[in-house]
Amino acid sequence: MNSHSAEPIRNDLSVLPSVDGLLSLPEAQALAERCSEAWVKEAARAALDDLRAAIRGGATACPDRAAATEAAVGRMRAWVEARLRPSLRRAVNATGVVLHTGLGRAPLPQAAMRQVAAVAGGYCNLEIDLEDGERGERVSHVERLLCDLSGAEAAAVVNNNAAAVLLTLNTLARDREAAVSRGQLIEIGGSFRIPDVMARSGARMVEVGTTNRTHLKDFRDAITERTGLLLSVHPSNYRVMGFTAEVGLGDLVTLGREFGVPVAHDLGGGVLIDLRPYGLPYEPLVSDSVRAGADVVTFSGDKVLGGPQAGVIVGRKGAVEAMRRNPLMRALRCDKLTYAALEATLRLYLRPAALLKEHPTLRMLTEPVAALRRRARRLMKGLKGLEGRVEARLEESVAYTGSGALPLEEIPSAAVTLRPRAGSAAGLARGLRLCEPAVVGYVREDRVYLDVRTVRDEEVRTVAEAIRKVCA
Repeated sequence: MNSHSAEPIRNDLSVLPSVDGLLSLPEAQALAERCSEAWVKEAARAALDDLRAAIRGGATACPDRAAATEAAVGRMRAWVEARLRPSLRRAVNATGVVLHTGLGRAPLPQAAMRQVAAVAGGYCNLEIDLEDGERGERVSHVERLLCDLSGAEAAAVVNNNAAAVLLTLNTLARDREAAVSRGQLIEIGGSFRIPDVMARSGARMVEVGTTNRTHLKDFRDAITERTGLLLSVHPSNYRVMGFTAEVGLGDLVTLGREFGVPVAHDLGGGVLIDLRPYGLPYEPLVSDSVRAGADVVTFSGDKVLGGPQAGVIVGRKGAVEAMRRNPLMRALRCDKLTYAALEATLRLYLRPAALLKEHPTLRMLTEPVAALRRRARRLMKGLKGLEGRVEARLEESVAYTGSGALPLEEIPSAAVTLRPRAGSAAGLARGLRLCEPAVVGYVREDRVYLDVRTVRDEEVRTVAEAIRKVCA
């Protein structure tokens, strides 16, 4: 008599196979060829735990051992597939936020990607002078470019702007006082606070003025023999409006020179060209700060500049070289991929006539609304036949620069908005995020908004296919 066929039909936990039983199956051995045995064992345990909970909750019916084994193997396979899939994946940004921190900020120009690919898979002259064969400095690959574009005497590069501020304070004001206006004690995303960075740097913060009004006299009164630095911070992610007063950088520099105290200007975003000809409001230029006489100017590489994550430092030669000699520099320095991308991005600024065509961030910020409407209509055409499943409309929308840049600027844009006939907008948005590649929009008033200012022309079909898949 066949004992397996005589086994009564049940829907209880006794039909579950053991971990060892699962691991002995050919399917488990096939999985072990794609990952470690430890992962396969963990997958078996996780599959049985999940299946056990599903049976108890009535969500799954397993009448016999064969059905339970099949269900467990399926869960094992899904567990392994999920962990083999890269965690960092491509996404289509349909939020309308050009420099979306959660989505990686600035997309790199094609020239930068080509340069990264050229050095990533092999060796390069990161720290070797090819002329004499001696050891060189990695910053040499971008220093001349940064000085030409900013008017500075010297430059340094670290891994982000927070590191640039930390290195500035630690080099110029460690165990000394750094004076800063109360109205500039900013906090940006990720709980980065100027007072906290000062504390870690070893500088003692001296607050001057009030939240809304700070005068030159406030800085003058704060200067003592212990003062090591006067710090000016550009409030890139907010504005103080109304009854306000602040000290201009030029006046602060004049005061600093009177007392022999260096001045640092943290620009945050860092803009290399005047954006006004492109219809955007004025943002302080790096060259303006250098021209005003700041000893050190710091800014980000992956915001409006449009390059990789980096903290860029430019300024007077003595101050910058002191920072490059600081032992912290080794902990904060960038790798060859960052330098490759940064150099290629900076070179685009040497050809202003072609900049908008080749610079994704500036192109997205300045693209005419008429072009966006055409892109949105293309997306709408790709949704034909889905009228019974989702209502799609072309609407006006508002885009933003993001990452603390141009915080008050609302950029006119266009969006395709979706309302599912069944289910919720939140469910549709989640489904789009789980597509490959992910499509990330936002939900407002029970509609999914897909803002096309941040969707490239070649991504329109990808977005349409994702919508069709989720709404199928």
